[in-house]
Amino acid sequence: MTTQPIPVTLLTGFLGAGKTTLLNRLLAAPHGQRIAVVENEFGAESIDGDLVGPGATTVVELSNGCICCSVQGELAAALLDLATRRESGLIAFDQLIIETTGLADPGPVIQNFFWDEALREVYALDGVITLVDACHALTQLDRERVASAQVAYADRLLLTKHDCADAAAHEALLPRLRAINARAPLLEANSADEDWRDLLNIGGFSLDERGLPPRKPAPRFVHSAASTEGIQAPRHDAAIGSVVLEADGALDLDAVSDFVESLIEAHANDLLRYKGILSIAGEARRLIFQGVHRIAGFNFGREWARDETRDNRIVLIGRNLPFAALQDRFAALAAETASA
Repeated sequence: MTTQPIPVTLLTGFLGAGKTTLLNRLLAAPHGQRIAVVENEFGAESIDGDLVGPGATTVVELSNGCICCSVQGELAAALLDLATRRESGLIAFDQLIIETTGLADPGPVIQNFFWDEALREVYALDGVITLVDACHALTQLDRERVASAQVAYADRLLLTKHDCADAAAHEALLPRLRAINARAPLLEANSADEDWRDLLNIGGFSLDERGLPPRKPAPRFVHSAASTEGIQAPRHDAAIGSVVLEADGALDLDAVSDFVESLIEAHANDLLRYKGILSIAGEARRLIFQGVHRIAGFNFGREWARDETRDNRIVLIGRNLPFAALQDRFAALAAETASA
């Protein structure tokens, strides 16, 4: 098998968001990458594969089930078969894009790339791109649990059909998306032809500083817009939201470990994505960690610059998380280390 993992991009978004249109634009972009495509169409008659343009090295279609559940085994088998054919020289590709059905929850697919040892040997999940239909997203987020999950897992959020959305809906949608996912940049889909570099080789699951929001002057936390007083709660998944924890100064490594372990133990099923960069007492390098549900990784990154403020930032995205309590616990870590 190959020694260099093949980067994988997961392309998701609710029904009608324009995933195949974006895929074809990516295939036509001047990136010089040979791209293989895995298509998942829910239904007995698959047509999405016929809509993919000629830019793909090869197209594999999965049908008769949602990629997040009933065809998981078929997906893993298809990916390993692609890798074997690539290794033997039958096909050549540098990158893989998986387009999910609009009804798929990305979570199980993402976890597959960490749980399945055979997949880990040949593939590296690079990022999740979620398309958001600006005309219908508010209603979808209110009514469809999976629509919120697709937004929550994203490393990039692409707004489509914004030209047909009225100004009021567009103005309401942006803070709603930011409340669900505080870390993913928001891009207009019509800029994809120029900004394709922001969609490939994201490094969303790499242990580095990418995917963290810029430092704010004080700790803060963000609830879902639906939990704000005076706004009627949506019918399904208003519980998904983001919390951004920030604090200055160095933290005790053992205390950080206890905090993360207890966080995962108490909230693993509802902790969708998380990533942080921390300043550890007595350590010149930044500690970076990230994870999905119970799967977490830690690594020391570059050294802090001499004139750089040593701060701590954690982004948590999840369902029914006790945001205020987590903020208090994180602030207490910094205070305890300072007083030790």
